[in-house]
Amino acid sequence: MTVMSAVFGVLTVLLSDVMCAVVAFNYCDMLWGIRYAGYSAPANVAFLTAVPYIIGIIVCIILALFFRRKTV
Repeated sequence: MTVMSAVFGVLTVLLSDVMCAVVAFNYCDMLWGIRYAGYSAPANVAFLTAVPYIIGIIVCIILALFFRRKTV
């Protein structure tokens, strides 16, 4: 079961890296759109794309801790 714990630990790190990249891209896209394309929403709306990633990260952390405790 420690293998499953390690898999979910690595998945947590990968998910956080992907979340940062997606949010940064969406934020830059919103800034460009506000300046040149006439978007009316503020650039902070781009941070809402982080919500599903945060939920996934929390689930992966819980599963990693669950599988680590299962072996002890």
